[in-house]
Amino acid sequence: MEISEIIPHIEALIFASERALTSAEINELVNTALGFIEDRASIEQVETAILGIKEKYNTEFYSFELKQIGGGWQFLTKPEYHKTVALLNGDKFMKRLSAAAMETLAIVAYKQPITKSEIESIRGVNCDYAVQKLLEKDLIVISGRNEDAVGKPLIYATSKSFMDYFGINSADELPKINEVLMEELVKATVINSSTEEILESNQTDESAKEEVEESANADESEVKQTDDKSSQEE
Repeated sequence: MEISEIIPHIEALIFASERALTSAEINELVNTALGFIEDRASIEQVETAILGIKEKYNTEFYSFELKQIGGGWQFLTKPEYHKTVALLNGDKFMKRLSAAAMETLAIVAYKQPITKSEIESIRGVNCDYAVQKLLEKDLIVISGRNEDAVGKPLIYATSKSFMDYFGINSADELPKINEVLMEELVKATVINSSTEEILESNQTDESAKEEVEESANADESEVKQTDDKSSQEE
């Protein structure tokens, strides 16, 4: 089977799908649609075709691109056209998560599976509203219960929509915590360096001021000694 024969069918499937399609799903759909019996398209051919399609739409002539998110492939508008598309779709694409929701979502993403009481223990505040909003937006899901804890509380984890929302394929692609901490440390170092320069400048000014005062006192002392000597001679 020639790859050029299946490329248009793969494009059509991805374009028409409301969700991201995996390579295996595309492979099965293409073979079913074209009725291949002996000369079936292999998964390797499908993946090669997908890479060719991806390269094609990466050029500046297209306002959309083929992206792998949530473990599958989907056509998405390129970032530079997001504001334009938002005009058509209204405010729903412009709404951002609140700081409380983002903090809660970050805790779930890095600590999943996790109970609500554990989230609240980390944040130090009640998280009922934030958790409810994240459930409504389908960014987190209830993945079961903690059978070992008192009352068997619900446990939460990120959803497939979470990966779609942030354009990743798994939680493993999230920035490592030590990388985030290192960025904060670098920022703090820069601030401290500036602060040290200011302090050094202030110390230099104070030293100069003290030198001037010492010089003035010395001059004043010399004048006084001269006056005393003159009085004695008289």
